[in-house]
Amino acid sequence: MKERNTTLDIVNGPLLKNLFTFAVPLMFSQLLQILFNAADTIVVGKFAGEQALAAVGATGSIVFLLTSLFNGLSTGSNVIIARCLGMGQEKRIEEAVHTSVFMALVCGVFLTAAGIILAPYLLRMMNTPEAIITRSTLYMRIYFAGVIFLLVYNFASAVLRSKGDTKRPLYYLLISGIINVLLNLFTVIVLQWSVAGVAIATVVSEAVSAALVCMALVKADDATHLDFRRLRAVKSIVLDIMRIGIPAGLSGVVFSLSNVVIQSSINSFNSTAVVAGNAAAANIEGFVYIGMFAFSQATITFTSQCLGAGRKDRIRPIMRSTFVLSCISALALGLLVWLLGPWLLRLYTDEQAVVDVGMIRTAWVARLLILNGIMDIFINSMRGMGSSAAPTAIMLAGICGVRLTWIWLVFPRAGTLASIYMCYPVSWFITSVIEYILWLHVYRKVCG
Repeated sequence: MKERNTTLDIVNGPLLKNLFTFAVPLMFSQLLQILFNAADTIVVGKFAGEQALAAVGATGSIVFLLTSLFNGLSTGSNVIIARCLGMGQEKRIEEAVHTSVFMALVCGVFLTAAGIILAPYLLRMMNTPEAIITRSTLYMRIYFAGVIFLLVYNFASAVLRSKGDTKRPLYYLLISGIINVLLNLFTVIVLQWSVAGVAIATVVSEAVSAALVCMALVKADDATHLDFRRLRAVKSIVLDIMRIGIPAGLSGVVFSLSNVVIQSSINSFNSTAVVAGNAAAANIEGFVYIGMFAFSQATITFTSQCLGAGRKDRIRPIMRSTFVLSCISALALGLLVWLLGPWLLRLYTDEQAVVDVGMIRTAWVARLLILNGIMDIFINSMRGMGSSAAPTAIMLAGICGVRLTWIWLVFPRAGTLASIYMCYPVSWFITSVIEYILWLHVYRKVCG
């Protein structure tokens, strides 16, 4: 590879050094995304009011639900391209890059139509308070009008990650995020477009990040070079991406479905303060995901490349290292967010009732996100080894099953917000135990 400055020697290089080289830019990328998303929420909450904050917050679980499956396909692209890089199959890499970008465009068109059409129906199914449903529908429709840019960025940046390049996506996010914040301030404060202004700013910033990452691939001088004239779907590549990506996407869908049910339970209190507090706390939780996300992505890429290169001896050390690093990160950041919770929540709102609700969620979810990080490492290690269906099946039972059962049986009896949020750590713990047992089986099968 000629791009020595952006490509890591994942297969033979020093493991811990390369993990940090790969993960630190991803951490900053995730931090930027969270800061810019927080800026969206803070601007709308401070300058457009509690109802506008609740309207944007009420859409989060639905947006994640509709985008999860397609974002999972980008994980499939990452795994397939990383494995081909490890095996040195340049023609296959070229086909995978062009197939991935083509899939992003096709999926984007489909998702745009689905989001615009289904927005009001899904919001009503979730018992969204009537006071905010019109604004929530408007936000979703504008957001999904430009969701194709999000998918293009995710698929194209997955190509860069597959060869260890996590720095350039960081730079692109910085540029697009600054644009997002400036547009938020202009559209919400100056033009007073409220939730519509936030949605428009998001779409424009995502278009910028998609354009920048595509330009990087166009300028690439190796097998990951992108030529828009060669965009097409290679059947065998599509099937490989779907084999890994669909189960990965279904994992996100499972999370989303359970979160939709949880959001519906929160909406059942019929209080904009409750919805707003939940939205603000969920936004703050993103800070805890910084390290967890980076090390789980490292697990996929490093495992895939090493397996493709025949370096099975590195798979267990990769899992152990990312497991420890993810746990340290999640525990430290979870406790920090909980301790600073009241101050952080007041950045979003001046209403004490909203802050009180946010602290209930922070206590039960942010502090215990370490359990989610443990679960993700096992799952992504198995995906890197080519096993995606079985971990997803366990996710269906462990996350969706446990949470739905909890909401149906425990919440009606307790009737408190805390009783809703308890389902998160319970489902993470149960699923992590089962996923570890499965990981042992997959590892022995793949590595002997």
